[in-house]
Amino acid sequence: MSKRALKKYVTELPKEELELQLIALYERYPEVKKYYDFIFNPKEEALVQQAKTKISYEYFPTRRKRARARRSVAHKYIKEFRKLEMDPQWVAEVMLYNLEIAQVYEEKRPLADAFYKSMWKSYSEAVQFITYHHLKGEFETRLKKILETVQQREWPFESEFTRVYDLLEEETGLTN
Repeated sequence: MSKRALKKYVTELPKEELELQLIALYERYPEVKKYYDFIFNPKEEALVQQAKTKISYEYFPTRRKRARARRSVAHKYIKEFRKLEMDPQWVAEVMLYNLEIAQVYEEKRPLADAFYKSMWKSYSEAVQFITYHHLKGEFETRLKKILETVQQREWPFESEFTRVYDLLEEETGLTN
């Protein structure tokens, strides 16, 4: 069904019928329920805190012995928050938290190149997101600190991290 056909169908429905269909969608589909729950009661800070907790358990588990250190867990939350159109400031917070907790985890143990490449991709996405939403002033210090940690520990892909940050400085006029 096209968007145009849907609009026509919805405008022709009596109000009571439309209300019943909306309630049925809410009850039947978890994504619709999640969307309306967020719209009417956002609780952004609580959702971000929950995401941070889950992300930290990926690196520092309390119930199992080994950390999984999967970037996909953070990425899932970031994607979900963007879909809900959460305030970009909160999304950027989760993006940077993921990088910071990963650096704490990596401090004690060298990891495979795939980990570092994944973190570079996360850093690049965070910088792009922050630039797009004009949040650089708010997150500049954290971005720079992440980059400095990468440089101090001589991570693989260090030059890519530096290049991404340098592009941010060029585009936005940030200072070192």
